[in-house]
Amino acid sequence: MFRLSLPVVTEQLTLRRFTPDDLDALHAYQSLPGVARYLFRAPLTRDQCARSLTRRAAGTAWAEDGDDLVVAVCETGGTTVVGEIVLKLASARARQAEIGWVFHPAYGGRGYATEAARAAASLAFTELKVHRLFARLDVLNSGSVRVCERLGMRREAHFVENDLDGERWAGEYVYATLAHEWKGDRDRREPLR
Repeated sequence: MFRLSLPVVTEQLTLRRFTPDDLDALHAYQSLPGVARYLFRAPLTRDQCARSLTRRAAGTAWAEDGDDLVVAVCETGGTTVVGEIVLKLASARARQAEIGWVFHPAYGGRGYATEAARAAASLAFTELKVHRLFARLDVLNSGSVRVCERLGMRREAHFVENDLDGERWAGEYVYATLAHEWKGDRDRREPLR
């Protein structure tokens, strides 16, 4: 079982392991249609959140393709989960990982997704020894596009109508950065060139 060095405290946030007490907060945003829209799935029921929470709280190995680490994001000084960050091992052999984030819309516009993703990316490169970190997102998810660009990730692909989201054909962007390009905590307002 791999365990990240948690908690990680940033200027506004604390990234920590999920606990069984997080069910209400997790369900509060995972059950919203507006959140599920960009995840290409239906909103989660309370039972689905409970099963997911059990797995998240137990942790996971970080050894095989598909293994993932999911961390809770809280405001520093608080205990209520406002979102989550996912690191998923896409290729153990090539040391490639996918990063993703989901936040309660009530906490939008505060820079939380960027701040939490930056901290998680630093963990991916320093502790998990990832070579390439990438994000896949719906082209209509302008908030996540901005997060990727603030992190200095480059847009590597634009897939047109590559997934069916209910009745809507959706496109996908892929953003990525390499370990040797990652600037970590330094100013990341401009994309890498």
